[in-house]
Amino acid sequence: MKKRLWRIIIGALLFTVALLMDFNNEWLQIALFVISYIVVGGDVLKRAVKNMNRGQVFDENFLMSVATIGAMLISEFPEAVAVMLFYQVGELFQSYAVGKSRNSIASLMEIRPDYANVKKGDEIIKVDPDEVQIGDMIVITAGEKVPLDGKVIEGSSMLDTSALTGESVPREVEVGSDILSGSININGVITAEVTKEFEESTVSKILDLVENASSKKSNSEQFITKFARYYTPAVVIMAVLLAIIPPLVISGATFSEWIYRALAFLVISCPCALVISIPLSFFGGIGGASKEGILVKGSNYLEALSQTEIAVFDKTGTLTKGVFNVQEIHPQGVSKEELLELTAYAESYSNHPISLSLKEAYGKDIDNQRISEVEELSGHGVTATVDGRKVVAGNIKLMKKMDIPYFEGELVGTVVHVAVDNKYIGYIVIADELKPDAKQAIKELKDADIKQLVMLTGDNQSVGAKVAKELGLDKFYAGLLPADKVEKVEELFAQKSQKGKLAFAGDGINDAPVLARADIGIAMGGLGSDAAIEAADIVIMTDEPSKIATAIKISKKTLKIANQNIILAIGVKILVLILSALGLTTMWAAIFADVGVTILAVLNAFRALNVKNL
Repeated sequence: MKKRLWRIIIGALLFTVALLMDFNNEWLQIALFVISYIVVGGDVLKRAVKNMNRGQVFDENFLMSVATIGAMLISEFPEAVAVMLFYQVGELFQSYAVGKSRNSIASLMEIRPDYANVKKGDEIIKVDPDEVQIGDMIVITAGEKVPLDGKVIEGSSMLDTSALTGESVPREVEVGSDILSGSININGVITAEVTKEFEESTVSKILDLVENASSKKSNSEQFITKFARYYTPAVVIMAVLLAIIPPLVISGATFSEWIYRALAFLVISCPCALVISIPLSFFGGIGGASKEGILVKGSNYLEALSQTEIAVFDKTGTLTKGVFNVQEIHPQGVSKEELLELTAYAESYSNHPISLSLKEAYGKDIDNQRISEVEELSGHGVTATVDGRKVVAGNIKLMKKMDIPYFEGELVGTVVHVAVDNKYIGYIVIADELKPDAKQAIKELKDADIKQLVMLTGDNQSVGAKVAKELGLDKFYAGLLPADKVEKVEELFAQKSQKGKLAFAGDGINDAPVLARADIGIAMGGLGSDAAIEAADIVIMTDEPSKIATAIKISKKTLKIANQNIILAIGVKILVLILSALGLTTMWAAIFADVGVTILAVLNAFRALNVKNL
């Protein structure tokens, strides 16, 4: 960019001197024009010759070279230099815009760790992350990047995960916490056991996604590539015919006049605005999305997202947190505190998720001396003696087995019924929680004119119905196995229009087949499984379902900008091409139709980077 800028400045100064100075010697003025032309356009001429040697004749370098050299041959030196000068200004704008777009994505590249501190006995060795094995112990001090995915075995700290998730709030980690590579350790010193090799780590996968995103072209980009391939040779042939035929058939027409028109025609026809601005629009959209913690694997997926008609969601881990918590405590003849305490003590020896959630809700240390005669009854619950009293905690089957009358109303979630000395003392409801932004996500998707919002879950009918009603979903299907989810998605495919797309969002291994089958697969990447992230086309690094609506808004904005650029570039070019062929425009109008439109289109494409206040 600096070289181009200096060429433009020096060339412009020489051009201004040649244009404004009163020369007695005409050849001196011509020499200044030619020198300024070479300074400004030398690299264009060089690229044109190089590409011709490779067999790539009809590109913008060839068009600019032919048009400007032709202008000089008919003594239109100022216009020849001006065309090349403004073309280079347009290229400068393009380089700046592409650089900005790349930087928004390149900031992600900074998450790549340079080294890992591996602990060998009492010694700490600095090695390349590629050399670290699963099970190795690594030490991360304050200010260092987490080099590989692992589990904390010593210490506690706050991690900055903004480069991975877009979230600015630091995440607290302690012994037992999972840590993701690419995070930055803010304060404490932590030791972690490596759980994934570098190639399989979060940071490595993100970098791979980003680096390969631009290789998958959208339909708009494919159209432009094909368009330029046939369009450029066609306009060169038309320009040649325009220069030769009219002087031969029209009385009084001169070759110099029609060659000038043909050259103007060539300058206008250069497809720079299209070839540059359309990919730049999508590149900007992908870059803007990455800043929001949304990784798009290709511009084709970003384009497809704007055509979404049906959005389908997995429940657990996508709309809900995927973590069991005590939601309701209903005592009978005892206090809430006593019911929860007795249940937590009875369940204290079990590692079942339900038991863990009860102990977490109780929130106090368990005194094991108060417990005896613990028996876990598989598929039923537990019995234990707590403070000399026999506590029975479990499901309906256990109550029936013990012949204990229990509350039989319709309940949603996992219900733990509790009895003491064969007397029923109440029940506790344990259920998954909705993600904080789940309702907002559904509302925003409805506002974005998504026709159907559907939930698929392996959970039971009552749980599915409760979540669907709470969120305001159009449909839900419960009690599904992975194969059933694919079957339901196949049914939903028949309900969309020919051009409409079906997007599926999920996070588990069991969602991978559906993610692969959907038009657009969206993985909740922060906590999602590797299989789901691999199968998906878009990865939401923050685990927030509301980011799906954000991604659709970014997609629609990007496509709108790309379409505006197509209409602007083709519309102006066709108009000025007709005027040029009729001799109603000068080379200066041709310069605007080419360089001016390119600059406008590039500046418009620049807007795709701005993803705030969508």
